[in-house]
Parts: sequence; C-alpha cells; structure tokens
Amino acid sequence: MEKVEYEYLIPPDDYLAAGVHIGTQIKTSDMKNFVFKVRQDGLYIIDIRKLDERLKVASKFLARYEPSKILLVAARQYAYKPVQMFSKVVGSMYITGRFVPGTLTNPSLKEYVEPDVVFVNDPAIDKQAVVEATKIGIPVVALCDTNNSISDIDLVIPTNNKGRKALALIYWLMAREIAKIKGIDFTYTIEDFEAEL
Repeated sequence: MEKVEYEYLIPPDDYLAAGVHIGTQIKTSDMKNFVFKVRQDGLYIIDIRKLDERLKVASKFLARYEPSKILLVAARQYAYKPVQMFSKVVGSMYITGRFVPGTLTNPSLKEYVEPDVVFVNDPAIDKQAVVEATKIGIPVVALCDTNNSISDIDLVIPTNNKGRKALALIYWLMAREIAKIKGIDFTYTIEDFEAEL
C-alpha cells in the first residue's frame, strides 16, 4: 500500500515563517498532545501538522453555522485587525477589546448578543466569553497556546495566539477555508489581516 503524503493547507514553511509554532515556556497538561518538542531556550514548539488538521476541522465546523451567528472575541490588540477582517469576509460578529460581562447572558444589556458559537483568540484573556458561552451551552472554539487550559473549550486550535504574524496567518487561513466552503469570493492576502506595529 502506497503511503499517502499529508496535504497541508499551505506549505509548512509558511507556517514556520509566521511563527505559529512558537509556544511559551509553559506547557499545560491540556496542551501536551499538541507539543512537538521543547527548544533549548525552554520554548515549547507546537506541532504544525496538528495545527493544520485542527484548522481544517474548525473551518468546516464554523462553516456549518449561519455567519451572523458566529461571534469572535479578542482582547489582545494584535488580534483586532485579523478578527475584524475575518468577520468582514465571513460575515460574523466580533468583539475586540473589553468583553462586557453579561454580553451573552443578560438580555437587558445594550451589548447583548445571541450567537450560536463563540470563537475566542485566547481562552485565558477572553475567559469571560468562555464562561458565559459555557453557561448558556453554546460551543467554544479557541486558539490555544502551550500555556492555555482547555477546560470549557469544545474545539482547540493549537497555535501561537500572541504573535502579530501568527494571528494574521491563522485568521486569514480560516477565513479563506470558510470562504471556499461557502463559495465566497476571497482575494485577500495575509498582509490584509496583519495588525499594524
């Protein structure tokens, strides 16, 4: 039987160039299955094949939802532009910056929204959104670095969720894959998704 070559969404070198594989110096037990190795400087390295596999799964999963019912949440500044671009392409909702407590649970708030799925940039920083989504029983997709806990996360995308170039690449790739599934015209470059320095 012939061994089938694994087909990446983009060349593996493009992942490496964007630094999506560079984790932190902390590895939680939750994330150990996604770690490829530890570098001499103590940084944990994420397995890009597992990242690629999860991106495919997450794109198909999110594409099943009505775009206007997908909510992206990102408090980290480098994620603002990629999240806004993703939302522009896909047609989803987003909250960047502070997530007002009660946004998903308190209908009397002016910020109140009723998504069917929540996609957070970092489950540690965007914890309030994760807590509320879990409370009301909607799935949570999250970009998780090696230092993240994945409790209450339904779909983990193992990646560097802090780097400017890494975030641009991940959101660009997911927007591209969802656009492909949905038949949306996609003419953007990774640079279009990259936050300013």
